[in-house]
Amino acid sequence: MSRQPQRRRGQPPPGGARNAPPRGRGGPSAQQRSGAGPRPRSGPGARRGGNPQRRDPSTNREQSAPRGLGGDHVEGRQAVRELLRAGNRKIHEVLLAEDAHESAVLAEIADLAADRRVPVREISRRKLRDQALTESPQGVIAKAQEIRPVPLAELARPYRGAAPLLIAADSVTDPGNLGAILRTAEVAGATGVVLGRHRSASLTPAAVKAAAGAIEHLRFAQVGGLPAALKQLREAGLWAIGLDGNASDGLEDLRVADEPVVVVVGAEGRGLSTLVEHRCDQVISIPVYGRIESLNVAAATAVALFDIARARARARDST
Repeated sequence: MSRQPQRRRGQPPPGGARNAPPRGRGGPSAQQRSGAGPRPRSGPGARRGGNPQRRDPSTNREQSAPRGLGGDHVEGRQAVRELLRAGNRKIHEVLLAEDAHESAVLAEIADLAADRRVPVREISRRKLRDQALTESPQGVIAKAQEIRPVPLAELARPYRGAAPLLIAADSVTDPGNLGAILRTAEVAGATGVVLGRHRSASLTPAAVKAAAGAIEHLRFAQVGGLPAALKQLREAGLWAIGLDGNASDGLEDLRVADEPVVVVVGAEGRGLSTLVEHRCDQVISIPVYGRIESLNVAAATAVALFDIARARARARDST
């Protein structure tokens, strides 16, 4: 029998108390307890799933991380095009390489900017690179209004008829990983993202570029402490599901995918912090069948989110 949180489905714990039974890191799996043989090696939900933190050359050029969410400096063709298409925030200026019209995508960006009456300035590629904060701006940079966070309580409510499906990042510091997580979250139908204000990547130019326009369609809450935020979300009726490579429960043991859920992913290398882990109703791992022992945090998040998205689609189809 898989271990599941004991509170009734869809109901928060009284006063936010932890009702799930102790998880016993590294304990026997359900298959091992039943005598069905060993389970495949568990790779991280996120535990050992990060690549060793390398110094991304794109971040070396960022003078300082923004104090807020960021997102005001947008580089890359897909990110700028989606910024213009969405039209969700004010765009101050678009910088284009002088030979931009030789590219169909950059020509489209120029047309979109003209349609939205956004000032466009053509400059040499050398000057564009001088203003770039990532390794390769792909011939275009946009200056826009910073992404505005929403209250955490707003993320806890249904959105456009869908139960909340949130991502909470626990000290994910690599902007490339954060951007990939955001891109996956948007494609999988996530309704919001929770980011920490400290010891976590914000929407830096590198993260925005990696997200490829996803930030234009996601809602963000920025919190001072993730454990307190998870407590608030659980009190609002969400299940907190952590990803960790050492968890004895696997993704197949998750039974609340069609409920309001916040999926908690951990830092590269060390995974979930102790306080965050103890705020989760259940911690699960991603089964690994090959020789490499783990997925990185962005890949593990993608596996978990799309599994949840499929479960939600099945639940909708059955009603």
